Amino acid sequence: MRLTTYVRAWWRRVRHPTPRPPARGLHDGWHRTPLASLDFETTGIDPLIDRVLSYALLSDGDHEITGLINPGVEIPVQSAAVHGLTAEMLAGAPHPAGAIADVLDWVGALIDRGVGLVVFNAAYDLTMLRAEARRLGLRQPDWDRLLVVDPYVIDWGIQRGNLGSRRLVDVASYYMVTLDNAHDATADARAARDVAYEIGARHPAVASGSLDELMHREREWFAGRVENWNSYARTAGRTLDDPHGWPLAAELVH
Repeated sequence: MRLTTYVRAWWRRVRHPTPRPPARGLHDGWHRTPLASLDFETTGIDPLIDRVLSYALLSDGDHEITGLINPGVEIPVQSAAVHGLTAEMLAGAPHPAGAIADVLDWVGALIDRGVGLVVFNAAYDLTMLRAEARRLGLRQPDWDRLLVVDPYVIDWGIQRGNLGSRRLVDVASYYMVTLDNAHDATADARAARDVAYEIGARHPAVASGSLDELMHREREWFAGRVENWNSYARTAGRTLDDPHGWPLAAELVH
């Protein structure tokens, strides 16, 4: 590599340094409480019509529950390319009713114990879970009492979009959290929870208060993110998002 190439690379780093998070603090907050975490891999990106293929439930202790589901529907090639789950791999997996019922029971137990649940982009995964429950005629938990910690929404609220709308891999990298196998439900759930702890440890103003108070701020941040998108969507002829669609999207009939 020529000297001029090194000089240019150095100058780019000087002019545009890699963003770094604040240092960890010693403050108290919700990040010092045990949190559970949940993640799904699915057939697609529409939580109201797609299906769960795999799940990871990480308890607030050391217990982990993971599983595969045979959805009984076609798995698009594009989705399989992301998470690697194919119809052949899932042919012998349990069918949805039993597996989804177990997930719902697990969430219900967290609600009863007042344990916070980390879900990266909760409006997707939790809406997906509710849609699956309705489709299968399963008893649902009291969603209104669920305490959700959503690093996707919190990250946007902290940065106010200055670093863009970031995926889990982006936020994990920013907070120096290991994510070796992105789009594996267990790896994503672990990384999301680690990111949540890092956010709390590095941002005292975000960590302060109860999880109920955090939920209020998350709703505000989500609404701000949606309005930011909708401002663009109105000029580009794109579909508008619902500013009230967190942590569950509006109940629509498909």
